Amino acid sequence: MQRKLGLTAVLVVALAVAGYAQKPDFSGVWTPEAPAAAAPAGGGGGGGGRGMGGGPMTVTQKGDTLSIERAMGDTKVSSTYKLDGTESVNKMMGRGGAEVESKSTAKWDGNKLTIVTKQAAPDGTVRESSQTWSLEGGNLVVESTRTGREGTPVTSKTTYKKTT
Repeated sequence: MQRKLGLTAVLVVALAVAGYAQKPDFSGVWTPEAPAAAAPAGGGGGGGGRGMGGGPMTVTQKGDTLSIERAMGDTKVSSTYKLDGTESVNKMMGRGGAEVESKSTAKWDGNKLTIVTKQAAPDGTVRESSQTWSLEGGNLVVESTRTGREGTPVTSKTTYKKTT
């Protein structure tokens, strides 16, 4: 009986430690590697889960917040996400100079972070996209999925090297 109780206590402690395992820290300046193959047709830049843009990005992760800053042409674009699963609202300039609002939720799935973003389209529909962030061999890997022009999912994978 004592042996079973002892094994149960060890199992409870092991599960508790696993539950508090450190999540990856994505902080740093990340530069995309050159793609191995051509990007899928219809790919676009922009923030809010629709693409990562073509150049480096600065990521700051503090507590339950992830902030991303990148240049889009001459404009600096910043996005901030709450990592606790609650909604985050980000705004950026869209086509024609109109402000575009996106609403995102970010949550951990093991050591991967998934950000799901919803954004109103000009035709009144809501477009949804997602990004899954992970660290592989010291590199940041971002897998993005969005709805393509024909309504089918378009997925791309970008690997970033840490420069600082």
